[in-house]
This record gives sequence, structure tokens and C-alpha cells, in this order.
Amino acid sequence: MTFKALVVDKDAEGNTHASVRELEDNQLPDANVTVSVEYSTLNYKDGLCIGPGGGLVKTYPHVPGIDFAGTVEDSSDDWYKPGDKVVLTGWRVGEIWWGGYAQKACVKGEWLVPLPDGLTTRDAMAIGTAGFTAMLAVMALENHGLKPENGPVLVTGAAGGVGSVATAVLAKLGYEIAAVTGRESTWDYLKALGASRIVPRDEINETVKRPLEAETWAGCIDAVGGPMLARVLGQMKYGASVAAVGLAGGSSLPATVIPFLLRGVNLLGIDSVLRPYDDRLRAWERLATDLPLDKLHGMIHPATLTDLPQLGADILKGQVKGRVVVDVNA
Repeated sequence: MTFKALVVDKDAEGNTHASVRELEDNQLPDANVTVSVEYSTLNYKDGLCIGPGGGLVKTYPHVPGIDFAGTVEDSSDDWYKPGDKVVLTGWRVGEIWWGGYAQKACVKGEWLVPLPDGLTTRDAMAIGTAGFTAMLAVMALENHGLKPENGPVLVTGAAGGVGSVATAVLAKLGYEIAAVTGRESTWDYLKALGASRIVPRDEINETVKRPLEAETWAGCIDAVGGPMLARVLGQMKYGASVAAVGLAGGSSLPATVIPFLLRGVNLLGIDSVLRPYDDRLRAWERLATDLPLDKLHGMIHPATLTDLPQLGADILKGQVKGRVVVDVNA
């Protein structure tokens, strides 16, 4: 039996090349659950794995795709049987393990979660790691006391995958949302998701000499990091929290400890890759109820396996808006 997959190879000069190929079933990794993949999606990590590697891919040839959703085809895991609908995010699948940019995937059953009631496999991949991470961030802020009456919540990188889902979820939960974006073309899109106001990126993208500014934000979901995160920390209300989910603006943090010492600000790290199973279930159940499906469907940009090399390059340049959903069988 054969199946189609996006395969990345590296040549003798260290350059990577991605193309759609036919593979044999016996080329799949050895694990206890085989899934007939229906949909995958596109994340920043996928762009790295399709292209330069970013230190994430250890061996070639490689099949990227850190997310997928589909139907169990074969299983020796007691939790899953043929016909079950399942979702996978994280566990370094698509990085050090062959991933979801293929019509079949073979993975460990412990990495899967059941598809939540009310969602299709296409919906699940419109959510993907980005949406899953956004929900984890919302839950972390709630666990640290965030409520709608506390004041506005800032979402940085708001037009990206994490930011889009975070904005839609927070809006449904009744929060006032300030969405940060560097692209004026995304303003109407963000307002349609529920953003109350738009904050141009240039207004908040540089550090200032003052370690504290006016107390403005009751919470923040930050997908940017770098100087923007440092600036935001000085604008948080007393006792407020920032959920850090990304580093699109850099991995350094040119900040001081003053916001933590004088305002009791909390910086919460959000990891979605190795998240325990019970946390995953809770997040997916919340997504099924707290993410408006009409807003989710409005974020979707459909794609096929053959589109991925270009889309991978685009997302690394910050040129992808919303959620790319890849129909691996198209």
C-alpha cells in the first residue's frame, strides 16, 4: 500500500527540498496506532521543518506536520480502535517523528486525544496547536484570577493562529480585547473576531527607559516575546498575569524585575508540546464550547500538500493570517 506525503530532504550542501511523494506503508515509523489522516494545519514550527529545519529536524528524509486529525486505521493500544476519530498536537511529532503532512501517520496512542463532541476533524485542525495553545493560555490566566470585570486583555500577534483563536475565545467569554497587529489589512478581520480595539504594533514594540508605565492591561496573551513583552510587563495592572506563548519577536527579554516586585505581575510560560493528557482533554473540551464555530470557520484558509512549501516560507515571513487547514487528500 502507498500513500502521499510531503517529504523534506537535505542535500550535501545542507539545503532542504520539499516535495509531495508516494511512500510505502512499511516506511512509516514503528508505533502502536496508525491513523488515516484527514486534515493538518500550518504553524511557525512547520515552516521551519519544511524549510531550514531550525534545529528541530534531526534526520532526513522527513515528513513534517506537527498536528493532524483523522480516523484510526489500526491500533494495538487499548484506548483506541479502528474508526475512532482522533487529534494529535505536540510530542515533537513533525519534528523528530514523522508527522501529519501525509495521508497516513503512525504514532503512540498516548500522544492522541479523542476528537471532542461537536467538532469535525477539519474544525480540529482549524484549531490545531495554535488554538490549543491559545486555550491553555486563557485557562492559565483564569487560574490566576482573570475575570472580564478586571479590565481589558491585550493579545499580541493577534492576527496569527494563536492570537486569532485567543481573540475569538476571549470575546465569547465577555472580555474587552485589545489586539496588537502590524498589518492594517487585518484590522477588520480582528474586529470581526471580537477585538474591541486595535493597537498598532509600532506603539508597543520598543522598550522604554521607565520600568513601569500606566496600569493598563488586566491580562495579556503574548505570542511575540522580545522587546514587546518587556514593554507589556510594565503596563500590566497590579497582580495581573501575562501568558507567554511565542517568540516571533525574539527570544531575549530586555526587561527589569520591577514589574514583578512592585506590581506583583505574573509571567506564565505556556507549553503545549508535552502537556499532560488530562490538561489536553480539558483544553479541547473548552475549545468545543468556548470557541464560536462561525468565527473559527471565518479564520480558515484551505490548502493542499502541494501548497505547503510556499506556505511554509510565507509563515516564516509573518505573511499568514488566521488558520491554514490542509486537506491531505485533496
